[in-house]
Amino acid sequence: MTEIQTNRMILRNFTLADAPSAYRYAKNPKIGPIAGWPPHQSVAESRHYIAEYFMSPHIFAITLKNNPKNVIGLVGLELVAEGNGKDFMRMGEAEISYWLGEPFWGQGLMPEAIQAVVTYGFEDCNLNTIWCGYKDGNQQSKRAQEKQGFQYDHMVQRMFNPVLNEYIVEHFTKLTKANWK
Repeated sequence: MTEIQTNRMILRNFTLADAPSAYRYAKNPKIGPIAGWPPHQSVAESRHYIAEYFMSPHIFAITLKNNPKNVIGLVGLELVAEGNGKDFMRMGEAEISYWLGEPFWGQGLMPEAIQAVVTYGFEDCNLNTIWCGYKDGNQQSKRAQEKQGFQYDHMVQRMFNPVLNEYIVEHFTKLTKANWK
């Protein structure tokens, strides 16, 4: 189990026991669709997503230090073959993905979590570039990326999202290890 600590959070690998607290926030229709997945319909569905997608060595449950058992979001790295950027990413690159429960928006938690995972990616995973994407219109995500030094790279006009069975406009930003230092 990997654990990353920030000033206010503990980022740790997911367990199946996280399903009830993840569901509490992942059922919100303001969270999933902007991140590319439907709102969770049950604790069992959250458990399924945790087992199938979130239990990866580089994906972390976001918890607050004062309540480390309560998952309030996700932040992590998808390596070359895993993320939306798999069509243009190379070895030594990853895509960062994230979501945060609505009650925690606007507190600077996501930029803090992104910063911690970027450091982990460059120092522990020896990555050269970290990519990040945001769905057209998701200004919160765009700002979170900009705060960490990610720079706009390109847009995909019609990217198919099979989870939601829709085409979206996706914007990609990136941060290189050289620019991060």
